[in-house]
Amino acid sequence: MKKWLLAALITGIPFLGLEAAAADSAPTGRDIDMRWGVKIPLRDGVRLNATLYTPHGRAATGPCIITMTPYISQSYHDRGTYFAGHGFTFLTIDVRGRGNSEGTFRPLIQEAHDGYDVVEWLATQPYCGGKVAMWGGSYAGYDQWATAKERPPHLATIVPVASPYATVDFPMNHGIFYPYLIQWLTFTSGHASQERLFGDSSYWAARFQELFESGAPFSAVDGLLGSPPPIFREWISHPDADAYWDTYNPTAEQYASLTLPILTITGSHDGDQPGALQHYREYMKSATPEGRARHFLIIGPWDHAGTRTPRAEFGGLKFGPASLVDLPGLHREWYAWTMQGGPRPTFLKKPVAYYVMFADRWRYADTLEAVTGEMRPYYLDSRGSAGDVLASGSLGATPGRGAPDGYVFDPRDVSLAALEAGVDAESLVDQTMVYARAGRHLVYHTAPFEHDTEVSGFFRLKAWIAIDQPDTDFSVQVDEVRADGSSLPLAAQLMRARYRHGQRQPALVDTRAPLEYDFNQFTFVSQQVKKGSRLRLVIGPTHSIYLQKAYNAPGDVSTQTAKDARTVNVRLLHDREHPSALYVPIGAPGE
Repeated sequence: MKKWLLAALITGIPFLGLEAAAADSAPTGRDIDMRWGVKIPLRDGVRLNATLYTPHGRAATGPCIITMTPYISQSYHDRGTYFAGHGFTFLTIDVRGRGNSEGTFRPLIQEAHDGYDVVEWLATQPYCGGKVAMWGGSYAGYDQWATAKERPPHLATIVPVASPYATVDFPMNHGIFYPYLIQWLTFTSGHASQERLFGDSSYWAARFQELFESGAPFSAVDGLLGSPPPIFREWISHPDADAYWDTYNPTAEQYASLTLPILTITGSHDGDQPGALQHYREYMKSATPEGRARHFLIIGPWDHAGTRTPRAEFGGLKFGPASLVDLPGLHREWYAWTMQGGPRPTFLKKPVAYYVMFADRWRYADTLEAVTGEMRPYYLDSRGSAGDVLASGSLGATPGRGAPDGYVFDPRDVSLAALEAGVDAESLVDQTMVYARAGRHLVYHTAPFEHDTEVSGFFRLKAWIAIDQPDTDFSVQVDEVRADGSSLPLAAQLMRARYRHGQRQPALVDTRAPLEYDFNQFTFVSQQVKKGSRLRLVIGPTHSIYLQKAYNAPGDVSTQTAKDARTVNVRLLHDREHPSALYVPIGAPGE
């Protein structure tokens, strides 16, 4: 799977947000007043705990900004001082059941009604002028959408950053769960912070390796906790995108009813990019023309934490100075525009802003679809073998003619688990596992590019695949391989065969004949592929210590064990009757 997505799961990046505000223009203690232990009453009598930050000595009222977090409100102290030092009232709030708030924590689902109550309570306070905005990323991005869907009258704007969308990227990736869930639940269980326990990546890698090698069911992962939270079993009992998950996300009608301005922010290497863009798409599909005109989107060259505080270097990648957008400053300009009648932020030249990696420039488009100028097909082919990076198949301009390629996947083979556990989890450029899995996956390369070429948008793979078991999981990733042999990630997708028609329509495979699989949920990328580089397509099983193991059997995957394991033979066809092709999004022409 794509390295940044795997790294996000390993290090806990998807919901962790303990980063500082921008250092430039940092306010001092003389600029702010702070009040700790503010109690916010909810409709059921539970009281939430908040810390209130206000501009020093200010008697006048004005717009207020809130963030609601399960990571203990003090983790956003720097954000509170930043915004208060620049004239805004800011509250960091412990969500229900966390920190010093009362009640019981039920992740995600509780935030809609609680958020509504917080907004409406705050609008009546003497230091608030009646307009309330929300700030935050990851979990605090999700709870903005959750609150907005309840339409509190005094909610003026939201800026959801790196926001997960239930079933798309948390607590599963299109039906495939991951053991990181129990690591995250360790972090957010009880009222105190377990930051050090959560952050011990070597410990968790060792435990996930043991579980992977043991052949125990995925459901046993909650045994890693002495007191496992019941929400884990509740989640994994709903692997399909069913009515249970519909209560977590806004409905089409709720998206359509929103009239407030929205700024969505995510990154090309953000582990919650799939969720953030799912919210964006669903909103744009359902909203009125007036609503769509009020929704702006920024996609930067950032990892998950970088969507709040950009870094020019992470994971072995290095970007230019244009990547370091002053996002706190942009937030201030956005709030001033939407709540105080100020000018529109100059950075928002068009509704969609995206950074072209390794060209170090920002480009703009009227829609997300307009980022792509053409979808260029590259057809899969081989001379009888495509199982090795050094002896791969090809991606070319005409449909293939070769015999099918294939691999055999036995879920009981755990021979690479220790190697994977020892790989640098945060590296986006390490190729250890791509080489180690020779013969266990399929690899295809293009010819070297003759010119620098901008690849912007969403890849798509249409592949004719035959399997001899009722189910299996696929991992597909696309990389840029430079002339010196180094590798840079582009995009990736996971798919469980039973969900080939969508996560709402599970259907086991009942034939050994080839079926056309449409991999159309790749992550977004905008990158300048250099002259002399090749694109590398890798297709294989999702056989990782960091993912729910697929045993290739029917039934509930979470309860299956090594005793249920079936070896699957996978064949990928690429002949005239079965033209498998990778569609590459070529950036739209223009400045």
